[in-house]
Amino acid sequence: MSVRAVVEGVGHYLPDRIVPNSEFEDSLDTTDEWIRTRSGIERRHFAADDQPTSDLAIRAARAALENAGLTVDDIDGIIVATSTPDLTFPSVGTMVQKGLGMRHGFAFDVQAVCAGFIYALTTANSMIVAGQAKRLLVIGAETFSRIMDWSDRSTCVLFGDGAGALVLAAHDGKGDNTDRGILASDLNSDGEYRDMLFVDGGVSTTGQSGKLRMQGNALFRQAIDKLAGTAFTVLRKIGLEDDDVDWIVPHQANIRIIAGTAKKMGIPMDRVIVTVQDHGNTSAASIPLALSVGVASGKIKRGDLLLSEAIGGGLAWGAVVLRW
Repeated sequence: MSVRAVVEGVGHYLPDRIVPNSEFEDSLDTTDEWIRTRSGIERRHFAADDQPTSDLAIRAARAALENAGLTVDDIDGIIVATSTPDLTFPSVGTMVQKGLGMRHGFAFDVQAVCAGFIYALTTANSMIVAGQAKRLLVIGAETFSRIMDWSDRSTCVLFGDGAGALVLAAHDGKGDNTDRGILASDLNSDGEYRDMLFVDGGVSTTGQSGKLRMQGNALFRQAIDKLAGTAFTVLRKIGLEDDDVDWIVPHQANIRIIAGTAKKMGIPMDRVIVTVQDHGNTSAASIPLALSVGVASGKIKRGDLLLSEAIGGGLAWGAVVLRW
């Protein structure tokens, strides 16, 4: 017997304000067609002015707990993946803890930009397998609208706000790839690529949050190779092949990256969960959002084998294989 971190519940939250591509046409040299053609994005959600990242995360956490049929008393800890925290400190995790009325356990944040949720899942899995926790809330939450340069049409049309959450719990497994839960993970980073995607500010440099900067074409070329590579690696770790995957649930950055990665893996797009058209790139929130939408739509079912992969600033990238 071995311990597996199994998903017991999933949920998400999107802010009320929906921003269609056409809204950018008055202020930028762009069109709905231009944005759709290059990214696949049709609309995204923006948080209200008084709505911080923690608010989105709390709402997603409540939805995941409800889906699992659990209360906060059943949770040992909270891990939040975010690059857009409410404050420099304390962590968004502790703010979620307070918002849920949780006075026990622990909470902290993980920062790996768009790969953040993969890093958070891997961290949560390690803690559960090691016996440090029996049940964890793992959340991806972002308000990237707060770090956009609204004069840069190459970036500001791509991102959105949102949050998704999973409840992970310790279950007994047989120790092979037929188990439910997280079966394997693969994490990577290379700081040499920093200038491809970064924010030009910070506490110890400018003293301000800064704005997002991206070398889109260069990042695109790196993304497909690195995403397909980490996907192959994580599947081989547990003796599985591409054909064993029921659903790819990728980071939702750009439809061309999603399709290019699937093609390189030989997996048809009808086995890929795609939400980028409705949410844009929500960074660390995109995978849990897609998981929640995939479950709610009836596509993802118990026993399905899922592969999730993501790449973000750092560069940081990785993948997780789990059985639902």
